[in-house]
Amino acid sequence: MQDVIRKLVQKNDTKIVMIVLDGVGGLPVQGSTELESAKTPNMDALAHISACGLHMPVGYGITPGSGPGHLGIFGYDPLEWQIGRGVLEALGVGMELRNTDVALRCNYSTFTEGLIKDRRAGRIPTDLNRELTKRLQDNIKQIDEAEIIFEPGLEHRFAVVIRFPEPIEKGSALINDTDPQKTGKAPLQPVPGNNQSERTARIAEKLIKQAADLLTDQERANYILLRGFAQVPDIPTFEEAFGLKALAIATYPMYRGLARLIGMDTPVVNGDIKEEIEFLKSNFHDYDFFFVHIKKTDSNGEDGNFEGKTAKISEFDGFLPEITELGPDVLIITGDHSTPSLIKEHSWHPVPVLLRSPYVLGRLSERFTERECTKGELGIFPAVSLLPLALANAGRLKKFGA
Repeated sequence: MQDVIRKLVQKNDTKIVMIVLDGVGGLPVQGSTELESAKTPNMDALAHISACGLHMPVGYGITPGSGPGHLGIFGYDPLEWQIGRGVLEALGVGMELRNTDVALRCNYSTFTEGLIKDRRAGRIPTDLNRELTKRLQDNIKQIDEAEIIFEPGLEHRFAVVIRFPEPIEKGSALINDTDPQKTGKAPLQPVPGNNQSERTARIAEKLIKQAADLLTDQERANYILLRGFAQVPDIPTFEEAFGLKALAIATYPMYRGLARLIGMDTPVVNGDIKEEIEFLKSNFHDYDFFFVHIKKTDSNGEDGNFEGKTAKISEFDGFLPEITELGPDVLIITGDHSTPSLIKEHSWHPVPVLLRSPYVLGRLSERFTERECTKGELGIFPAVSLLPLALANAGRLKKFGA
């Protein structure tokens, strides 16, 4: 389908804004989801005059990671383009990747008596992250034949690149995460999934041990978990595929990394919703497509913080008029996946979508909520269809066939 869309694309001066409230979908707690409990008069009014529905990020029953979730709403079939989070994290923090590299997305964690007590080390301050990551880089520069490169992220996250002296074979990153995914369990060992990944796994095992030795003085961040072993794929850029000059506005490195992978401009933006919207305003005349990422809806969902997620949704709603006043030709509000506070992690549930343009039916949904969006004209549809819908509503797709 992407090849068909590419042939139909035509350029014009329209603007498309896609707001991604990360993990926005939820499940009822005492009868209401987070969206239903939030104060959202602006989104509700917009939903009433918009095309609403729910998108399925990957497929029925499949729980998506953030990478597949975003790829789908950007128009890339996540089943065709499977990209490891290590690549996304490394690109997001500004690391250059080569065909010699395996990239990892890492967590500082708390390790006690052989068990992981906190997978995120209490979300340590970013300043401490920088200090500890510098310590690791100063003391671990090479393991066996590979150069080891560290770069801090936000809070407990950092990225590592294992750089070999020569281009590596496909499959060299086929290694399991060492994160056990639950507290009170022992960390996993990096186990190669094929012959090509054996030396990467060997280096990863040594990396874990050397890092633990260097972090013994830390109460919380005394161990590292390795996640998302990945190599760089050969993927068409967003402009090649859809004819859109795109700007990504995201404060978290991983999401900038994904946007950068497909050729979006990815300047560093600090702050939260207010600062992101100010950045959108100041760059609105320079791009065709704007991806604005709101992270804390997902973070609160993962922490099981129903009230916190609800409050963040309400906070965003207060800023929505500043976006609509810009007059985008197409405005989309959605999420990359659902993260119900009830479950405390990503889930397989479909994600609410609102698409506003002059060319929709509207007047079917009264609020921007999971239940109300089921009443909308879009129904439940594959996430990969959202970007073509945006292009069509922006007048950017020619007729197919005679």
